[in-house]
Amino acid sequence: MRRPALLLLALCAAGARGLYFHIGETEKRCFIEEIPDETMVIGNYRTQMWDKQKEVFLPSTPGLGMHVEVKDPEGKVVLSRQYGSEGRFTFTSHTPGDHQICLHANNYPEIAAKDKLTELQLRARQLLDQVEQIQKEQDYQRYREERFRLTSESTNQRVLWWSIAQTVILILTGIWQMRHLKSFFEAKKLV
Repeated sequence: MRRPALLLLALCAAGARGLYFHIGETEKRCFIEEIPDETMVIGNYRTQMWDKQKEVFLPSTPGLGMHVEVKDPEGKVVLSRQYGSEGRFTFTSHTPGDHQICLHANNYPEIAAKDKLTELQLRARQLLDQVEQIQKEQDYQRYREERFRLTSESTNQRVLWWSIAQTVILILTGIWQMRHLKSFFEAKKLV
């Protein structure tokens, strides 16, 4: 039996760490990683097919891919995307705490054999998976853009009110100084 194996070269949060594990096509592996807020996490990975009979990794595995899903401590999906057989994924944490990183191997040739799909149907299924992942990524980017816009507007309002408060304080201080100096000069009979 051939099973995909996943080699996660580096998962960088506070420092670099490497993981190596076997995962079957329908299996899902999840890791919990404590990550501080506003930290960029980079995961480099490579998937390889394990030939159990020969007990070796196959050098080339076309059609083998991986789905990565990351959830923040509140359970919100930070990243959900389909990747190829080798590459890297990145995400930035926005809340501190335990982030759940789940990896799921997809072996499209095995899916085609199991579901009896033609090459064209298999390619269509791969493209549909990619479109779905792109749509999820776009939804997430819209959410982030909206959150960033709200933060910017809030900061803008605070800066405006702070500058108005400074101006009022400056004017009141000037009025107080003029009255104080006027009363001082009148007391000294200099005016």
